[in-house]
Amino acid sequence: MAAPREETRGLFGQGVRAVLGSWAALQIAVENGFGGTHGPEKAAWLGGAVEEYFHNNADLEQDEIEDFLAKVLDREFDTVVEDGSLAQVSQQLQWLFGQCQSGETGSAHNAIARLAQAAPQACVLAAQAQPESQSSEEEEEEEMPEAMECSRAEPPPSPPPTPEDGWTLVQKKKK
Repeated sequence: MAAPREETRGLFGQGVRAVLGSWAALQIAVENGFGGTHGPEKAAWLGGAVEEYFHNNADLEQDEIEDFLAKVLDREFDTVVEDGSLAQVSQQLQWLFGQCQSGETGSAHNAIARLAQAAPQACVLAAQAQPESQSSEEEEEEEMPEAMECSRAEPPPSPPPTPEDGWTLVQKKKK
């Protein structure tokens, strides 16, 4: 039996906030002021914009969700995410929306609770491959895509860019 529309819409809203709240790339952008002085408000707005995007567009594909998120992060936070987390976040949102639309509120509630516990601190994302095999008992109940893993490891140093058009690159000295 499908859950009432308002309940599933509210549940999806909670899920969106949980996914975005556990997305380290977005949290780092907000904490470091990439969105300007109104970064937290923009992050809250993003949650509502994602909800509306799903409700206004039928049968969204994962790449469409990724493109939407990438455009918003670029415009609102001057941030380009290249760590693989766009795909993870898009997959999580798509899965949650499907669960809410099909009335599978129990699994959606469990996933939201897990995400709420995994709120990141400023950390580096470790993109993680999803295991494809499931046991016969797990085939009946779909699992929420894995939450993003964070570690305190430093990112690998990037190679120094080559100066163009007479510009000289000044880099910080390492401590």
